[in-house]
Amino acid sequence: MSRAKRTTFVRTPPTDPISVAATSPSPPPRIVLDFSDKISIIIEYLCFIFFLDSKEAAMNSFFKTVSVWTIALALVGASLCPANSQGKIAKRLPPHEYGTTLMNNYSEQSQMAPVVFRHWVHRSKHTCRLCHVDIGFAMEAGQTLVREKDNRDGQYCGVCHNGKEAFACEGKSLLGKAEKNCDRCHTTTPIGRDDDIRDDFDRMAEKLPEGRFGNRVDWAMASRQNMVKPKDFIAGVSFPRTKMKHQQGDVSLDAKLAGLPDIIFSHEEHATWNSCDLCHPEVFALKAGATKYTMQDIFAGRYCGACHGNVAFPLKDCGRCHSKPVF
Repeated sequence: MSRAKRTTFVRTPPTDPISVAATSPSPPPRIVLDFSDKISIIIEYLCFIFFLDSKEAAMNSFFKTVSVWTIALALVGASLCPANSQGKIAKRLPPHEYGTTLMNNYSEQSQMAPVVFRHWVHRSKHTCRLCHVDIGFAMEAGQTLVREKDNRDGQYCGVCHNGKEAFACEGKSLLGKAEKNCDRCHTTTPIGRDDDIRDDFDRMAEKLPEGRFGNRVDWAMASRQNMVKPKDFIAGVSFPRTKMKHQQGDVSLDAKLAGLPDIIFSHEEHATWNSCDLCHPEVFALKAGATKYTMQDIFAGRYCGACHGNVAFPLKDCGRCHSKPVF
């Protein structure tokens, strides 16, 4: 079977000093949880530790107590310290703004408001893989140098925003009059203050399974129950997926903290949204166990933290990963 021709987008880096300064990559900010996030994690962990009904858990009661108080003191103590130069205190956003990203490499230079990109709008219709693998958006915000001309030429946002898949830069009113759609993406309304966006989100979310954190939608369950069917292929841009030679199934990963349930990692659920090539081999090595990482790495936005805490459910929802039964 012949593959669909892939469109390759190449961006030539700017050479003038102003553009270089505005678009040069900076070190990724360290995720610093606010005080309420830390309290939530402590409560979640306490529930795991003191309500596990198993003999093995009872035998480790001393280690549990030490672990709980160590984590509690560390998190509460850290909340009293100012963020370092590479991080900032995360602002708690309403559910309809969880995962919202500003795209502002060139907008304000061109006297335009920044683009406010809301992940929930797009992930309800398309997979993560479609944008971050096929179309070519970087996983880190601000690292894809998108200009309006690129979009008009059918690249990046313009792959879909062409008047067919989604609204284009210009369109026509109900009366047939030409009108620009700039303000549908470039908006000066402060994030969290757009009542129309909130209402749109509420109408969508009330039809989907409820989650506990983030935007409070359980996207994995919604996908399993076919309540959302995200598009995963665009002709001329996407490659057909390579099928796995065998089903990977669920993988059990050992928890490093005494009394904490082990992690159950589902390849199937992650592949539904991401496919293999979004994680392997750049984020995780293909060989099981070859990539070494800690929770500190994940909280810093690496490995699992590249998605969880930014768009996928946040890290304080411990039970979504640490879910292996202990008895």
